[in-house]
Amino acid sequence: MSEYKLGDVMMPRDVIAGRVKELAAEIANDFDKQELLVVGILTGASIFLTDLVREMPEDMDVRMDFMSVSSYMQSTQSSGVVRILHDIKTSIEGKNVLVVEDIIDSGLTLAYLLKLLSSRKPKSLKTCVLLDKPSRRKTEVKVEYKGFEVPDEFVVGYGLDYAGMWRHLKDIRKVNVVEV
Repeated sequence: MSEYKLGDVMMPRDVIAGRVKELAAEIANDFDKQELLVVGILTGASIFLTDLVREMPEDMDVRMDFMSVSSYMQSTQSSGVVRILHDIKTSIEGKNVLVVEDIIDSGLTLAYLLKLLSSRKPKSLKTCVLLDKPSRRKTEVKVEYKGFEVPDEFVVGYGLDYAGMWRHLKDIRKVNVVEV
């Protein structure tokens, strides 16, 4: 039987905050004076999305909505089956949409969401992820804004969790598997 224990800090909070500020500036520059609907993928992206939009200029027209999807089912690996648990309430037809995710590994969840949202005819559809784990990619997904590339480690904190635990941590930390 395996037990999961909190490991070392992989990404300290000050490094995260600096990169979030840079991403917000890039996004604000790209959508200069245009309305932007930021769609956060719950629950993992909630902290990242909040910090990201708070770093955007006050005169930028930023709207927010959320989707909740499930593909992990209390595991450390994606099942590959995506279920929409909560859809956005806003029509995205003719709007600039930025999908914000906590992490992209296999790419299956994000690819599914982008296909679904694209069918709703947005003016533009771009993605922003805090963490990119390219070694786990099963399908290619275009990500315009990336926070950090990370190795194939299971990580928690800053919104990321294991079975609902450790989302509240301010740093991103590794999770160690301990055989008991």
